[in-house]
Amino acid sequence: MDNPNNPFDTGSGGILRQPKSVWATAGASVVAFMGIGLVDPILPSIAKGLDATAGQVSLLFTSYFLITALAMLVTGFVSSRIGGRKTLLLGLALVVVFAGLSGTSGSVGELVGFRAGWGLGNALFVSTALAVIVGAAAGGSAAAILLYESALGLGMACGPLAGALLGDASWRYPFFGTAALMAVGFLCIAAFLGEQPKPARKTSPLDPLRALGHGGLASVAISAFFYNYTFFTVLAFTPFVLDMSPYRSGAVFFAWGVLLAVFSVLVAPRLQKRFGSPKVLGGSLVLLAVDVLALGYGDHTTAVVCTVLSGALIGVNNTVYTELALGVSDAPRPVASAGYNFVRWFAAAAAPFFAPKIEEWTDVHVPFVVAAVTAALGALVVVVRRRALSHEAAVARQPRHAAEDGATAFAN
Repeated sequence: MDNPNNPFDTGSGGILRQPKSVWATAGASVVAFMGIGLVDPILPSIAKGLDATAGQVSLLFTSYFLITALAMLVTGFVSSRIGGRKTLLLGLALVVVFAGLSGTSGSVGELVGFRAGWGLGNALFVSTALAVIVGAAAGGSAAAILLYESALGLGMACGPLAGALLGDASWRYPFFGTAALMAVGFLCIAAFLGEQPKPARKTSPLDPLRALGHGGLASVAISAFFYNYTFFTVLAFTPFVLDMSPYRSGAVFFAWGVLLAVFSVLVAPRLQKRFGSPKVLGGSLVLLAVDVLALGYGDHTTAVVCTVLSGALIGVNNTVYTELALGVSDAPRPVASAGYNFVRWFAAAAAPFFAPKIEEWTDVHVPFVVAAVTAALGALVVVVRRRALSHEAAVARQPRHAAEDGATAFAN
């Protein structure tokens, strides 16, 4: 007998009993999220292969996330006009092309440019994937969102591992591997996913900016901006500090990704239920600040341990920020998500650029001091605005159409 309260139930409404279209989209989502951490273990190898500095190679993240942030204003505009299926296929096609071109790069400038194109494709795909999964999944939006979150965690965990395994032979192979996997994803979605219904109302590129006029949503976005600077200091700058082989670095960030996935999907919801989102988020951000300070000032073993442990705190933060961003305002979820992501991804673009610069101007410890301060500032915003976040989230979190749940849209 099916248990509707268990999303992992293998019955007709469980997460494991889904149509082929859902599995095709979820599988492509895993690979899409792999692309974020794919370059982590091979950053030093790329720098050596292209005779580039750490700061130049870190621009691979900057160009990727800068374009991702800007694309948040147009993904809804595009998908509301051409439909979810065509948007997914367009995004996948761009990733296949630019990931493949990344592997052919002859200079760090070319690679940075190709990563920007990759970021546009990934934004189009990931911002639409959950909406499509929710629309096609059996078992309701809860099972669909859990499936999407699981794909996210698996991709974030496997990206560094795949980058290490392929990158040990050549830094170019992870890019070719990603292009091949996304091409398979393109074919699967083309074969198994039918056209999705277009939303009743077409989205304007200005709608996400207007949504940020809501005080609660603006507060969440500002706090997430500070948090994401810390997050991507760990992700983009730490590999240079650890200075390990691709295999060892890949193993470290694989463990990091496993904790991120486990704490995002399994632990964070339980903590939220017991303590409430503002308390959980504020406490997790403070712990993250302490963790990155220890990472920056500890010995090599301490740095490795703190890097791995940061995955647990980042997993909790990702989930709680998502819940707050989607529930704190009365804006449609896709619009609220786009506005929130537009703000926070600018920090993901800034951290990989500034962390190596700060090291050049000072020493290797100071980038982590800055990252600890930004995590603390994120917590301060949550503390100052805790009443508004708690009250407004409770008021705004009314039952909505299931398709709106698709607005998680790269919120993690």
